[in-house]
Amino acid sequence: MADTLVASEPDWRGKPTPLLDVRDLKMHFPVTRGLILQRTVGYVHAVDGVSFSIPRGMTLGLVGESGSGKTTIGRTIVRLYKPTAGQILFDDQDLSRLEGEPLRQMRRRVQMIFQDPYASLNPRFTIGSLIAEPMHIYQTGSHQEIRDRTAELLRVVGLRPEYIDRYPHEFSGGQRQRIAVARAIAINPDFVIADEPVSALDVSIRAQILNLLQLLQQQLHLTYLFVSHDLSIVRHMADRIAVMYLGKIVELANRDNLYAAPKHPYTKSLLSAVPIPDPLIEKKRQRIILSGDLPSPIHIPSGCRFHTRCPMAQSICRTIEPAFELKDGSDHYAACHFAEQVTAS
Repeated sequence: MADTLVASEPDWRGKPTPLLDVRDLKMHFPVTRGLILQRTVGYVHAVDGVSFSIPRGMTLGLVGESGSGKTTIGRTIVRLYKPTAGQILFDDQDLSRLEGEPLRQMRRRVQMIFQDPYASLNPRFTIGSLIAEPMHIYQTGSHQEIRDRTAELLRVVGLRPEYIDRYPHEFSGGQRQRIAVARAIAINPDFVIADEPVSALDVSIRAQILNLLQLLQQQLHLTYLFVSHDLSIVRHMADRIAVMYLGKIVELANRDNLYAAPKHPYTKSLLSAVPIPDPLIEKKRQRIILSGDLPSPIHIPSGCRFHTRCPMAQSICRTIEPAFELKDGSDHYAACHFAEQVTAS
């Protein structure tokens, strides 16, 4: 399935209209000082000019270390945050401009699976009530029809229908995430944002949830934005991968091209940390250790924002921000002055 989708994928800037088209998205949070007369003294540039698109039925993997802005992008798309600037075009409608009832109706088609299954389910409600809540909000049927639909959703995600009147504390972490998945697909969305959906789970359970998400994508024709910091998981799930660093996408490519020939030194350093299940290859590999920590999103470095940690940085990197542009003929984009040297090294 993934190979067919990748082969027929349009240009990321969207000649055929994609289901989701994010254009120059910015999300800045004010930093205030003072207890009573609060004044703004700066801004956290959580997302600082991000553009990407996702064709219908595809999965875009969004990767990067903690603090890079991945989760903020997901929450801004579903309008938990109102964007500072930019456009979020969903099926040709700009979500960033919608308010009130039009936004509420559009949210029916865009759902989110949160990272922590222990925090995303209200312990005061039964799992049946939690799964049925969106169906009651959008009035998708009678009380009995919704209850029958809830029982069927439990079957779909691999849980017994008789669990419908139990509470979240009676389930394991993996079972809770299955409940969260059932709630996300309850009103037949077109687009699902999966925000680190397996990072809080045991390794033995992760593959089950990932396989469930892939099966649901095939059966329900879902489109995913899959957020993760784990490149091995993203490679399993995504058709295309966008790599984020300090609020910006620094590389965007087909999954296989990105792993075979990364064109940004940050991507290359992340890939060097992914274990390979072959001791001979693993022994010969060179691990790239980045110095320092992620800079503050309040005080963004000048020029290329990765230059403070980049082993290839030169004087131009400190003064001129590299353009995010096509680097070869295979729909591979990167923001680096020395992209070809990254691949060759």
